[in-house]
Amino acid sequence: MSGDGHDHLDGSTVEFVTVRIANQLFGLPILDVEDVFSPTGITQVPLSVAEVAGVLNLRGRIVTAIDMRRRLRLSDRDGEGCMAVGIQHAGESYGLIVDSVGEVVRLQQDGLEQTPINLNPNWSEVAAGIYQLEHELMVVLDVARVLTIGRKRGQVAA
Repeated sequence: MSGDGHDHLDGSTVEFVTVRIANQLFGLPILDVEDVFSPTGITQVPLSVAEVAGVLNLRGRIVTAIDMRRRLRLSDRDGEGCMAVGIQHAGESYGLIVDSVGEVVRLQQDGLEQTPINLNPNWSEVAAGIYQLEHELMVVLDVARVLTIGRKRGQVAA
């Protein structure tokens, strides 16, 4: 118990970038987040799965844009603005399109609870667990699971 905090697995604290998707609070581990940006110039990709909004150019990098509302099987946003959280996984760049980006929260690692059985199954599929915050539930997203699209499931029915 050195308490120096350099090892994020020592039972101390972890940080999450909070995002909102259809009024639900989600958390992305800060170590997975590269940047936050406003997605513009998204080019649709023919024959891609429904969750893929398209690709965009972010400072010279081609980024696959994942619509998190579609990924979680929620209704499409009604023209309201959106933001994107840039992540890198397995050497590829992605932008997770969310309704809004909040703040960075620091939570006790041992406060992470298992995903409850009554959580929406579409959310459970991508959740690493939950935190019971003072006024609401934060679902922690597992980036690897979020990016497993079109492989183990069929395409979303239109």
